[in-house]
Amino acid sequence: MHEALIYEKLPGSRVRCNICQWRCNIGPGKVGVCQMYRNTDGVLYSMNYAEVSSTGIDPIEKKPLFHFHPGSFVFSLGTWGCNFHCKHCQNWQIACITPAFLERGSRRLSPESAIQTALDNHCRGIAWTYNEPTVWFEYTLDSAKLAKENGLYTVYVTNGYMTPEALDMLGPHIDAFSLDVKGFSDRFYQELARVAKWRGILEVAERAKEKWGIHVEVVTNIIPTMNDDDEQLEGIATWIRDKLGDLTPWHVTRFNPMHQMRHLPATPVSTLEHAYDIGKRVGLRFVYMGNVPGHTRENTVCYNCGNLVIARVGFDTEIVGLDGSKCRSCGADLNMTVGGKT
Repeated sequence: MHEALIYEKLPGSRVRCNICQWRCNIGPGKVGVCQMYRNTDGVLYSMNYAEVSSTGIDPIEKKPLFHFHPGSFVFSLGTWGCNFHCKHCQNWQIACITPAFLERGSRRLSPESAIQTALDNHCRGIAWTYNEPTVWFEYTLDSAKLAKENGLYTVYVTNGYMTPEALDMLGPHIDAFSLDVKGFSDRFYQELARVAKWRGILEVAERAKEKWGIHVEVVTNIIPTMNDDDEQLEGIATWIRDKLGDLTPWHVTRFNPMHQMRHLPATPVSTLEHAYDIGKRVGLRFVYMGNVPGHTRENTVCYNCGNLVIARVGFDTEIVGLDGSKCRSCGADLNMTVGGKT
């Protein structure tokens, strides 16, 4: 076990974890919402430091990040547990576990080994993904520091429910967020993930961009009958435009029946096209449709001159009109990170 970095000691040997916005008040011998932080005799410990559930060499577009080192490969890894309990979780086998699972054994990968694996496989960066990375916060922080020392970019694929304190500790060492904004209503977040105070996610995203210069792209998985209404979609698109900027990419992705939501159909492509239209009407320059390989709205097209900049079919990427971070044809700023932070 590894002592947590951000917590308070409370009377009666209780502790308050301050890594995510649950700020769990944990009694002796108990764990927090994520199941991965335990109070042992008044000390908060991470139970999954360096415990790896999944690894992969992925195109950066799979995160999805379309305006961050396009065409590059990233070493991706995840652990166990999550601070959300989403009914549609596609990785529920690793996210929805109890501490007893870890006791049966798991693969260990030190921060040094993770970085070396990325370098050995000619990856440009490293990404913590597959489950929420804040549930092994100390490990990702140690690894991010080493990654930057070795010239790798760093990516958090996150639900954004970390505290400002955690963000400020990570901020100097993280280059990009693929941020999941699941919906835009109290009822939706409560029903889907049992999360009531979800608007702190938006504040963290704004702070990540404004204070730390982190490249942010927003992802919304559109679930039929739950978050496919115009009010929520317009709410997300308007927030992105007003708080993150109109050049911020918004990925509207297709829901496929999974976990506790197998009774719902996959998202109709027409619904994604409607969400795309809403984003463009609100004023976003870059809206992308995901989980629909071959659709033209996977491509990056210059908003100024209309020329094709990056062609995509699934995760196959061809850069055809990019000059640094700008359109090769007209010089328009495309909010592309190709070296360092934006």
